[in-house]
Formats: sequence, C-alpha cells, structure tokens
Amino acid sequence: MLKLREKESEKREREEKERREEREMRERERREREREERERGERERERERERERERERESEREREKEKVIKK
Repeated sequence: MLKLREKESEKREREEKERREEREMRERERREREREERERGERERERERERERERERESEREREKEKVIKK
C-alpha cells in the first residue's frame, strides 16, 4: 500500500514537472516571438524615418534648383 502511494506520488511529481517545463518552454517561446515582433516593428519605423528624411532632402534639393532657375 505504501509503495503504491509512493509510486503515485512520484508519478504526480513527474507529471507536474513535465507540465511546468512545458509551460516554461511556451512562455520562453512567447517572449521570443514578442521580442522579434518588437524588433521588426522598430526596424520598420526606422526605415520609414529614413525614407521621410530622404524625401525631405529631395524636396530641399528641388527647392534649391528652383531658386537657381529663378535667378
């Protein structure tokens, strides 16, 4: 009887450990996905800022050309 209880207890402990490890693994994967998404968003925002700066530089060049043409 005591052996049976010990075996059941060991089985429960093993199952709990497996569930805990699975939860931890899923949590690590979730955090990794969130980090990747955040980094992807940051890179995209930086690319958009760079495109905006380039458009502004191009507009400035066009304004300078127009000034020269008007003279």
